[in-house]
Amino acid sequence: MGYWDYYPPYVTVAEKRAKAAKKLKQLKKKNPDIKPVLLEGTAIAKTWWGKSWNRNLESYADYSNRIGRGRSYVRHGAVLDLQINSGKVESLVQGTRSKPYSVSVKIKAVNKKIWQDIKAACEGKLDSLQELLAGKFPKALGEIFATQGKGLFPSPKEIDFSCSCPDWAYMCKHVAATLYGIGARLDEDPGLFFRLRKAKMKDLITQAVEDKTHKLLKIAKKKTA
Repeated sequence: MGYWDYYPPYVTVAEKRAKAAKKLKQLKKKNPDIKPVLLEGTAIAKTWWGKSWNRNLESYADYSNRIGRGRSYVRHGAVLDLQINSGKVESLVQGTRSKPYSVSVKIKAVNKKIWQDIKAACEGKLDSLQELLAGKFPKALGEIFATQGKGLFPSPKEIDFSCSCPDWAYMCKHVAATLYGIGARLDEDPGLFFRLRKAKMKDLITQAVEDKTHKLLKIAKKKTA
């Protein structure tokens, strides 16, 4: 059989899961603080922030043809560690080799002008951080948050990534899995989104409360005038 006739042996889903679980167990012995992406069911994300993150990535033509490669990796538990910090995400993703691949994703901060516009849009529409993080806000506000190029979610030009795997593709499976893993992690802690985009979520609430207070004071002054 020639080189070009070779096909790697088929690996079942159960075998992939078992391989990832075995490696995760080994890694936890060395580093108990690792944070794997473990899904309950087949849905990668269930909350507004997690689903909106994934929808944003899938909406760009640059990503739409490639990011789907990462779905099965996330569902099989291949993202063994995912750490979200200010402007950066680092992960370990189990691939075909025994050693997991290291992935780095860098994301730019929210544009200052866009952030100012979003703060203005939040005027009188948010009452608490709990509502913001739970995705309990007017539909119109959610649409503003998710608007391409003008919202909170990053565009491809604001995202840079690398992987230690030998795949020369623009976006390998391990990077795609990491990007989906971020969506899953936002289900658990939406506040990480604001850390990642270097934005203070309290600003949105403060702006809303200040505007509401200002309006109430104006009304009170008119009544006492």
